[in-house]
Parts: sequence; structure tokens; C-alpha cells
Amino acid sequence: MSIEQKLQQLGITLPPVAVPAAAYVPFVQTGKLVFLSGHIARKDGKPWVGQLGKNLSTEEGKAAARAIAIDLLGTLHAAVGDLNKVKQIVKVMSLVNSTPDYTEQHLVTNGCSDLIGEVFGEAGKHARSAFGVAQIPLGACVEIELIAEVE
Repeated sequence: MSIEQKLQQLGITLPPVAVPAAAYVPFVQTGKLVFLSGHIARKDGKPWVGQLGKNLSTEEGKAAARAIAIDLLGTLHAAVGDLNKVKQIVKVMSLVNSTPDYTEQHLVTNGCSDLIGEVFGEAGKHARSAFGVAQIPLGACVEIELIAEVE
């Protein structure tokens, strides 16, 4: 099954690449590696604002991370033209806007990792980091960046 067919089966339509909010580009390719800039969580087209451990639950954070995964896939598609060219998702780094005593950043990030695994199968297994941070641009609850290897 192609990646496009898998996305259709999951009911996912890839969004266009978001316009950067500052002085950076959405992605850079060097050799066979594609580096995607951090994508913040969005809900209804606006930043998904909140802080885990204060006014958002782990399940809400997980949903936000899944939404980011869809945006990341849209950017990766724009970068390489065909998601079937992805050989491996190499690394995911997640920043979770959370209170000092919140410790479930890894569970929030599963929202992204789980979807990537569903879409890419074995090629979706990746290294990962999940950090709790005091704040993310625009007050977003989660920001995630991704590195992929392509053909």
C-alpha cells in the first residue's frame, strides 16, 4: 500500500506548508536527510494554546501532537514531492509546554510517534526526544520537529 493510500485509509488530507512565523525556512535538505523546522500545534487554524499540567490533559496534548504529525507530513511531502521516497523517519524532537511538575511529555509525544508509525510502518520507527519547556512561541502547547532520510 502506498503512503497516499494509507493516508486516505486513515482519513487524512495533508495540509499545505505553513508560512514561517519568523526568520527560517520550513525544511532544509542536505544529502539524503531532510530537516523539518519545528511545527506548533494548531486547532481550527490557530495556535493550540495551553499548558500541560495546568489547563490541558495528557490526552489533549496527545491529540495536539497527532495534529502536528499531520502538518509535518504535509511539509515533508512538499519537501520531497512523494512520501514514498521516505526511507526512514530518523528523529522526532518534541517540546511540550508544561508545568514544572508535569512528567508525561513522552506520552504527549506518542500522539505524533504513533501516527508516523501507522503511516510509514517499519520506516516510521524513529529515535526521539521529548522535553518539558516553560513556553513555546505563540503560547502553543506542543512543538515538534522531524528528520527524515529519503531516496
